[in-house]
Amino acid sequence: MRKGRIAGIPAWKRGLLVAVIGLTAVGAAAGIRAREAEDGSAMAMGDASGEERQRSSGPQTKVQSAETKKIALTFDDGPHPRYTQKLLDGLKERGVKATFFLLGTNIEGNEEIIKRMAEEGHLIGNHTYYHVDITKLSQEEACREILDTSKQITAITGQPVEYIRPPFGNWDKELECEVMMLPIFWSVDTLDWTTKNTDQIVQKVVKNIEENDIILMHDSYDSTVLAALRIIDLLQADGYEFVTADELILE
Repeated sequence: MRKGRIAGIPAWKRGLLVAVIGLTAVGAAAGIRAREAEDGSAMAMGDASGEERQRSSGPQTKVQSAETKKIALTFDDGPHPRYTQKLLDGLKERGVKATFFLLGTNIEGNEEIIKRMAEEGHLIGNHTYYHVDITKLSQEEACREILDTSKQITAITGQPVEYIRPPFGNWDKELECEVMMLPIFWSVDTLDWTTKNTDQIVQKVVKNIEENDIILMHDSYDSTVLAALRIIDLLQADGYEFVTADELILE
């Protein structure tokens, strides 16, 4: 990451960058072991296209709150021309803001969906252009994956892209590009792309949820959209408040 000018990130956020990334790296191994122990087995991995690949979990450091039970819904790999619209309709009806990490390759043709995300107050982040493990690329290739996607999003929303979810949870904190972005990982992985089973997705979340959890989902499946809206209804009734992911890592 560039150590000089931080484009697009307010000054008050800069001092938090080292701490966020450092704490994430230190806590990652322990967080992964804890989640696997709760699940009783190692997670079967693959990507949203159905190819079997390893998705590394990357627990995010939580900020405990004495006031409300805040959690965040995050969606990777979009936008999807059909299911993302359906999800946005449901979020709007419930007054919920979510976080979307977009793939550059899915942006063209879905510009109106992205405009709607921004207009309705959702957080929009970067998920690289082709869903690649940036730690396996050269610095030039990795930066191109990130910068091309951010430029597309900014051209649509008029806002800088400040956050990234690196595919597979693999982040290179030494990466130097033209901009600096904060990585946002997760603490609950629904594995929605493996089951595509609405009931199983809902149970996995409501059974394991804790305050300040960041939930990983994918807005590429109808089963995920249905599950997400049921999760919101159940957890709102249980006193949880849904916020964008930046609120949990920067509060």
